[in-house]
Amino acid sequence: MHQFIKQTALSVGFDACGIAKATALTEDAEFMQQWLYEGKQGEMHYLERNFEKRTDPRLLVQGCKSVVVVLMNYFPEKTQPETAPKIARYAYSEIDYHTILRTKLKKLEDIIIEKSGSESVNSLYQHSFVDSAPVLERRWAERAGLGWIGKHTQLITPGWGSYCFIGILLLNFETGYDVPVANRCGSCTRCIETCPTNALNGKSIDARRCISYQTIELKKTVENEIQPLLSGCALGCDICADICPWNKKWAKPHIHPELKPIEEILSWENPDWQQLTAEKFSTTFRSSAIKRAGFGKLKENIAFVTKNKEKYD
Repeated sequence: MHQFIKQTALSVGFDACGIAKATALTEDAEFMQQWLYEGKQGEMHYLERNFEKRTDPRLLVQGCKSVVVVLMNYFPEKTQPETAPKIARYAYSEIDYHTILRTKLKKLEDIIIEKSGSESVNSLYQHSFVDSAPVLERRWAERAGLGWIGKHTQLITPGWGSYCFIGILLLNFETGYDVPVANRCGSCTRCIETCPTNALNGKSIDARRCISYQTIELKKTVENEIQPLLSGCALGCDICADICPWNKKWAKPHIHPELKPIEEILSWENPDWQQLTAEKFSTTFRSSAIKRAGFGKLKENIAFVTKNKEKYD
């Protein structure tokens, strides 16, 4: 079943798949407790809930024995005009990536059930996840042999880099498991040095200082200290990923038609973004991940970026 699952994952449209044995992530639990104690999660209080389940999938889904991890490359062929407020690459697509990955995960699950029976999953619990439950996706991807977690806290996958979405499917049977790969960051600290807000320390991220957090997760206005440091980023940030030597070597355009980019993102210049109305926002980004930030937050971020443009020109 091990190879069958991995080959099936590729056949339904994922770019990579690995499988890890379900167990408690003891070291991660200790690290996360300290991270939360220090308040580095900012206002993302959902990270404080279901703590035990977050670090042990067997507590999340009764009977869980295996963690299937899938990856989907989202690196785009084209990027925005240089003058435009920057939108993180993950949000380029017309359709929210959550929807795309959930659909593919369901296809994978259905084929596994057809092969191994309905007891393969516990239908009484949610057992497939895309940023939607207490699952440490990156750590499980690492455990499943799909790469290593870099100093920018992102998964780096050999042959792909770190521009990959991660999906999780929890199974109630044992199968073969993949072997983790070695961390290959070595002495490189480019991501740490390049982060304009000093959010990285090589071991973790202070979300409160992260541009992605400030421009999306933080429901209030971007903090005064961070506003001049946005470096052109209006929604999300790819700075630490862009500078990574492994991404320079491995990142390549995806081949997924489902991730077709929103044309306006690729064509709008700074004035177009400044003139964006609520109505245009709703129609242009109606099925996009950009909607999550909201019109007001995005427009506010664009104003900060425009105001401080001379600081990063």
